[in-house]
Amino acid sequence: MHTILANTQLAPNVVRLDVVAPRIAEIRRAGQFVIVRKGRGAERIPLTIADADPARGGITLVIQAVGKSTRELAALRPGEAIQDIAGPLGQPTELLERGHAVCVGGGVGTAVVHPIAQSLRARGVRVTSIIGGRAKEWVIFEAELRALGAVIVCTDDGSYGRPGFVTQALADVLADGAVDAVYAVGPVPMMRAVAELTRPSGVPTIVSLNPVMVDGTGMCGGCRVTVGGETKFACVDGPEFDGHQVDFAELADRLGTYRLFEREALERHEGPCKIGLEQ
Repeated sequence: MHTILANTQLAPNVVRLDVVAPRIAEIRRAGQFVIVRKGRGAERIPLTIADADPARGGITLVIQAVGKSTRELAALRPGEAIQDIAGPLGQPTELLERGHAVCVGGGVGTAVVHPIAQSLRARGVRVTSIIGGRAKEWVIFEAELRALGAVIVCTDDGSYGRPGFVTQALADVLADGAVDAVYAVGPVPMMRAVAELTRPSGVPTIVSLNPVMVDGTGMCGGCRVTVGGETKFACVDGPEFDGHQVDFAELADRLGTYRLFEREALERHEGPCKIGLEQ
């Protein structure tokens, strides 16, 4: 059992869980993730390790509560526990050795770029982070990223920081000076737009993919993606890949496969009336 140390609200439906997992905290590396199961018979949820505190024996998980299983995890309070956390899984991030890296985070993806920015800064790489949200209340991990380098905040409605999308800010950064690598994590349309933006100049662009994933060991095949015309499994070959090689159209299509089943499970859990009011 993995005890919850803290539950912090980051955005309207996003929480940060600090959880006891000492062995994972000691060996995890940027880009890796865990598979979480709240209890017996519960759904297995892949979550990136957003931070770790080896001295305390804890890891940080950021959860967007959109379905039945994620809402149950987000509702856990300090002192309660998660039954299973398996990891660290996946390949660590291929980190730039020197120069200037830009980390682009959209929504909850900002929590995923945080450990990448941490590791880059530890190597002496100059880090610029571009993070975005629908509005001010949806912007997360701003303070943590400011401790690592310059930060540009974008909001869709202009309520905070720079109005507009993160890709617009990235275009300006690319135009202003040398960028040696871009790391992008967020919704599929955002990552695809970032990859297309950097393609003409050939700036290496790494994206973290979020396909349907069950076991995290490459056995189920649910997380297969096409990269450079070849089939890859995000859980063992990724989750990070060359954004210029990813088939984003296929990824988007597969992400919608279980949407109806997820909605039905949530309706059984909370009722159609409540769901209708939230949408």
